[in-house]
Amino acid sequence: MANAPVQRMSKLLAKTLRDDPADAEVLSHKLLVRAGYVRRTAAGLWSWLPLGKKVLANVERIVREEMDAIGAQEVTLPALLPREPYEATGRWDEYGPELFRLKDRKGGDYLLGPTHEEIFTLLVKDQASSYKDLPVILYQIANKYRDEARPRAGILRGREFLMKDSYSFDTADEGLAESYALHRAAYQRIFERLGLDYRICAATAGAMGGSKSEEFLAPAEAGEDTFADCPNCDYAANTEAITYELKPVDASGAPAAEEIPTPDTPTIETLAASLGVPASATLKNLLVKVDGEIVAVGVPGDREVDMDKVEAHFAPAAVELVTAEDFTGRPDLVRGYVGPQGLDKVRYLADPRVAPGTAWITGANKPDTHAGNVVAGRDFEVDEYVDVVVVQDGDPCPKCGTGLKLDRAIEIGHIFQLGRKYADALKLDVLGQNGKPVRVTMGSYGIGVSRAVAALAEQHADDKGLIWSKEVAPADVHVVAAGKALQTELALDVSGKLSAAGVRVLVDDRTGVSPGVKFTDAELIGVPQILVAGRRAAEGVVELKDRRTGEREELTVEEAVARLTA
Repeated sequence: MANAPVQRMSKLLAKTLRDDPADAEVLSHKLLVRAGYVRRTAAGLWSWLPLGKKVLANVERIVREEMDAIGAQEVTLPALLPREPYEATGRWDEYGPELFRLKDRKGGDYLLGPTHEEIFTLLVKDQASSYKDLPVILYQIANKYRDEARPRAGILRGREFLMKDSYSFDTADEGLAESYALHRAAYQRIFERLGLDYRICAATAGAMGGSKSEEFLAPAEAGEDTFADCPNCDYAANTEAITYELKPVDASGAPAAEEIPTPDTPTIETLAASLGVPASATLKNLLVKVDGEIVAVGVPGDREVDMDKVEAHFAPAAVELVTAEDFTGRPDLVRGYVGPQGLDKVRYLADPRVAPGTAWITGANKPDTHAGNVVAGRDFEVDEYVDVVVVQDGDPCPKCGTGLKLDRAIEIGHIFQLGRKYADALKLDVLGQNGKPVRVTMGSYGIGVSRAVAALAEQHADDKGLIWSKEVAPADVHVVAAGKALQTELALDVSGKLSAAGVRVLVDDRTGVSPGVKFTDAELIGVPQILVAGRRAAEGVVELKDRRTGEREELTVEEAVARLTA
């Protein structure tokens, strides 16, 4: 067995900090900086120090092993990419300001790759000409770039980040489904090996396009995604992907609509208070502009409109709220008193809760006036139903009806059945068995490698510091020499024995550093096992401590080596 490395802290480029960085908001940011794993270079840009690089490399290794296990082939593509392929798919514009765009000295347009669907598509177009060349799965582990408006949370949301992106290419939809299933299972193995608590959630495709899409989310307070989990069945979804069935009701006995004088009630709150009705009995109509055209969005008065859902529905069109100036010259739009009945010149979208047959109190399109008994499908028509409300804790599960539980999470992986969006745009065909061209169908699959490190730090830490699993830790054991020459000698001796047995060792052999500081650093750094050469060093006895459980045991050097190499 080859000797495992011994890293001496007396020579290690890593300075631990006692206090949290002033700009750190989340746990992973605080601990990874304090423990000497990363350092900020600029807003959203991070340098990985030796300990951090080891953890990052271990995550990469696990991802690589599981990708290779499903037959995927690794390649390396450039980060600096030409404009033309992204223009062909429309993503040069769709990505908006998050895309890093630049020009070379000749004026040519380039970008720093946020994802590589276009470039992988062109690679396969160059290399595959027949159905016999497919299916194929290609992947890379490389830096990606997004010009985040507000980089935050350390390595959780940076402008440069390490990602594994893979792409499957098949000649039939059945093959795409199989490639998707292979990735889904591989991702489960990856996150289980990493030791991450995760959920698989239904998701939206967003700018990626395609049909089926699922996210792998790691529950954490620092998460920027909100997902819904059903305590009664297996349903789980990002709140942006939750949809409800349209359920019309019988309105045959509903009274006719009537106008109600309601002076000084331009808001749902003032209207409900004035009439003595719950806000849920009212219909809220939000006006937005979609590429300059005014569109109305209807939701129950006790619910908020989720603008992210609205923007996703109309993407890539620009969506913004109307302003006071937009009511000028529009007598059909009365600010604070808009109702869907009579909006002949405005497209009307509504949430499925505004189902045909439901009756509402809503604006009468007259100043200081509302209308009651306004029935959807009788008094007004909905041009399109779209789930646009902000999902709330306790909303019914779309699958079984039980109240949903909402939680925050970090997106660590995302898989998509892209279909033929990119193959159509870039004309990716191969000759089929009948000698005729066949349009290729694709899948796209991403894992945030550097983000996974942050997710691990969020989920595996205590008030003393990080707690790495053996699979990802920068070392298997952290040997601490309490301070005296004899203790240092014993620490280096046991480190050598462990190394010879294939155990990765981080040894604190620093001189002039108090035992208390060394113990504090050992717990902060978070290696799974801590071995201390302390007060009984003269007897050849050391103390072994499990970082996760805190259990301690005194052992002879021989017993400790046997235990750690078992």
